[in-house]
Amino acid sequence: MGLRAQVRTRDGWAVRHAVVTVTDMSGAQVLRVTADGDGAVSTGTDLAPGPYTVIVTAMGYAPAAATALVTASGRAEVGTVVLARQGGSELPPPGTWSLDPAHSSVGAVAQHLGISSVYGRFTDFGGRIDIAPDLSRSRVDAVIRAASVDTGNGLRDKHLKSPDFLDVERYPEITYRSHGLTPSGPDRWTVHGSLSLHGVVRDVDLELAYLGTGPDPWGGVRAAFRATTELRREDFAMHYNQVVQAGISAIGTTLRVELAVQAVQGEALPTA
Repeated sequence: MGLRAQVRTRDGWAVRHAVVTVTDMSGAQVLRVTADGDGAVSTGTDLAPGPYTVIVTAMGYAPAAATALVTASGRAEVGTVVLARQGGSELPPPGTWSLDPAHSSVGAVAQHLGISSVYGRFTDFGGRIDIAPDLSRSRVDAVIRAASVDTGNGLRDKHLKSPDFLDVERYPEITYRSHGLTPSGPDRWTVHGSLSLHGVVRDVDLELAYLGTGPDPWGGVRAAFRATTELRREDFAMHYNQVVQAGISAIGTTLRVELAVQAVQGEALPTA
C-alpha cells in the first residue's frame, strides 16, 4: 500500500533508519516516514494519484531525491534509492594508502555444473595504492599468496592448488600492477594493469568504484573501494575441464572476481 522503496548504499548495504519525506508538486509535505532496519520504506497509506517528490536523508550520507508517480490505485513503487556517503565524491588525498587485509576481501565465483555457483576467496594478500595529484598517474600494486585459496572444501582446495589449476608450488604468488586509469564516472574508473597468474602475464582491466573516505577508531583515515573483473582460465593456461553429461563442463571457464578493499592512509597499518 502507498509508497514503497528501498534505501541502499552504493555497494548494496541497507541504510537503516533513513528518513523519507514526500512532497507534492507545490512543495507541500505530504508525509514523512523512517526506513526500517533493512532499509525498507512503506508508507502504508494510499496517496492521491499524481507525481510526488521523494527526498531521502540519513546521517553521514548526501541527500537524494527521486520522483514517484502514484497511480489510480494510490500506490507507487520508487524502487531502490542509492545514497552516497557525505563527501564521497571527493577523492582520497594524494599519497600512499596501504591495503588492510583484515577489512578487505578477494573473492572469485565460478559456475558449477552449469546450474549454480561456487564461491572462493584468498585469505593472504597485501598491496598499496599510490594516489597521485594527477589521478591518471596513480598506481595499484597487489600480491596474493596462491596457496591461501579457500572454498570451504578441503578436497576442492587441494585440487585448486595442484598443477591442474594454480600450481602453487611453481607459482606461489599472484600479482597485479596497474599501468593506467580511465574515468568512467564521477567516482568510477577502469584500472588498466597486468595480472601475473599461473606463470602467465596478461593485461586485465578492473572496474573500480570509490565508496568514500572516513576516520577509523585508531586515529587513521581509510578509503573504501569495490572492484570487479572477469577472467578466462584458458588465458592463464589452466585448461583442466571435466565434462559431465550433455557436454556441460563441471567447472565454468570464466571466473568473476570481486574485490572489497579498505586502504589506510600511510605506509603502515594500525596495530589494534
